[in-house]
Amino acid sequence: MAVSVRDARHSKADRAWIAEVFREYLDDLDPGGTGIFPVLSEVGHSEPDQVARWFADSNAFPLVIVGDRSPVGFAMVVRARPAAGQPPLDYRMGEFFIRREHRGLGMGRGAVQIILDRFAGRWEINEFARNDIAVKFWRRVVSVYTGGRYQERVINGEVRQRFESGPRR
Repeated sequence: MAVSVRDARHSKADRAWIAEVFREYLDDLDPGGTGIFPVLSEVGHSEPDQVARWFADSNAFPLVIVGDRSPVGFAMVVRARPAAGQPPLDYRMGEFFIRREHRGLGMGRGAVQIILDRFAGRWEINEFARNDIAVKFWRRVVSVYTGGRYQERVINGEVRQRFESGPRR
């Protein structure tokens, strides 16, 4: 199945689709049900508020992942802010989601390659260490994409991969 990625900032339909599947995404963040990801209303936010923040942030790039002309997932790339004492960083994968019925078909891997090529630079991708599915996915995808040239650390319950991206010749 062919996969593509499109900018969702100027499409009401894409924004509505992301808002529609956002709860499914949140449920996937913590498959063990540890409660580390609270219900948004508990921290004073609603799901539509969170999605609206992404679209209002000039450092965020909300993207819809498309398979055969229909949305199958979304990603949000964030322009990184330099942290004191840390190596320079250009981008972070703020969010990444493929709906369950479309997983295992190579769409996530294909979308990541498109995104990393489009946003060439120094990257960091973080996963909740107890989300085994996400950790395996990102380790495999980053390793293949970089040819094994990446750094990984576990810090405060997060697995973090750092690497450089860009179109390959």
